Amino acid sequence: MTLSFGRVVTAMVTPMDGDLKVDYGRAGELARRLVNEGSDGLVVAGTTGESPTVTTEEKLELFAVVKEAVDRRVPVIANTGSNSTAQSVALTRQAEALGVNGIMLVVPYYNKPSQEGLYRHFRLIAECTRLPVMLYNVPGRTSANLLPETVLRLSRDVPNIVAVKEASGNLDQASEILRGAPPGFLVYSGDDSLTLPMLAIGGQGVVSVASHLVAGELAAMVSAYLDGRVAEAARLHTRLFPLMKGLFLTANPVPVKTALRLRGFDVGEVRPPLAPCTDREVATLSRLLADLEPA
Repeated sequence: MTLSFGRVVTAMVTPMDGDLKVDYGRAGELARRLVNEGSDGLVVAGTTGESPTVTTEEKLELFAVVKEAVDRRVPVIANTGSNSTAQSVALTRQAEALGVNGIMLVVPYYNKPSQEGLYRHFRLIAECTRLPVMLYNVPGRTSANLLPETVLRLSRDVPNIVAVKEASGNLDQASEILRGAPPGFLVYSGDDSLTLPMLAIGGQGVVSVASHLVAGELAAMVSAYLDGRVAEAARLHTRLFPLMKGLFLTANPVPVKTALRLRGFDVGEVRPPLAPCTDREVATLSRLLADLEPA
């Protein structure tokens, strides 16, 4: 099974109202806005979507709302992974029934499974669905690193495991996957600032946070590199780099929600235990956004 989830895939924030209830109407608006501005895929209810504090019922409603909002214009990828294999299987089956286009499965957090445990976890979930699956490796959040040999084993043994979002920050690790993966297996950068280096070693694109704000320029950077205009791609990378890093000045998605408000598209605050940006952080984000405005 081969499938492209897109090149600039946005990991959507989950809009909240003043009572910190999910604002489904705003989620639909955001999904359409992201597509109109250059995102060619959407991940729903991932880390950036506050998955730890969004309930199963809320996730399912978000999947349905975003799917309807984009109306088949781009793939909608549902994050159904958790640190419970059984719960992930159940949510994956429910998401498939809603008509999403793919599944994202994060490395189980807190339990710290072995590589064999990770292999069995991902295989069990992937085999419960016909949808294409993107693995998500983010050891900074999960405390477990999905090693290249385990990714490669899964890519060979499970036909619908077709991609990995590699957010270890380790290009050597990504290179090992690309070197050994079967044809058509896709490697995405999980870090905006590593998008261009990831493309240079054969990656497909990025699962992005910055694309909430600069999707068009990110898409232009990717296109420039793929067209052989490497200097132009490097120029765009350098221009966007401060914002890419600034969106992680505190825990994601706190900065990007703040930045969206500063840009005039309010998506509400974050749920506890996350806390809003400090005044100093808001000032930093305001400056970074101002620096991107035309002179």
